[in-house]
Amino acid sequence: MLALRHFFLIFSLFFILSCSFLSSAAFSQQGMFIPTGNLNTARSFYTATLLNDGKVLVAGGQETLSGSLTATTELYDPATGTFTPTGSMSTPRISASATLLNNGMVLIAGGGSSSAELYDPAAGSFTLTGSMTTGRTLHTATLLNNGTVLVVGGGPCSSAG
Repeated sequence: MLALRHFFLIFSLFFILSCSFLSSAAFSQQGMFIPTGNLNTARSFYTATLLNDGKVLVAGGQETLSGSLTATTELYDPATGTFTPTGSMSTPRISASATLLNNGMVLIAGGGSSSAELYDPAAGSFTLTGSMTTGRTLHTATLLNNGTVLVVGGGPCSSAG
């Protein structure tokens, strides 16, 4: 039984490390994955949000090599296949939600905190906004027809940032 437990632990670690270092890929309309650029920071448990200009905002998560939570963000440009650093969030976030709003900004909420912030693609920066009553992680956030965001579920967080 102990040997089986060790096998799964080693296999899980190998899987996590091997997946973290794989190159990024884009799925084409021809039904194939095409290699593309690499993230500047290897990460997991991050958000990826398609912006109105066609770029993708990658935010937060856990750095793969150090295991540290990160507040860094990057923009993926599908035209060039590259990732470029952009402004950092005010706090590191893991398993947060990211919702594209009607005005083109992105609401990033929770992720180990009760705080939320807005990403402005035009400025490439983040601004703190209202806080939730409870810190959340692994929750959902849905843009409603009236422009508000419904945040549901997830688990409580140990920090109430």
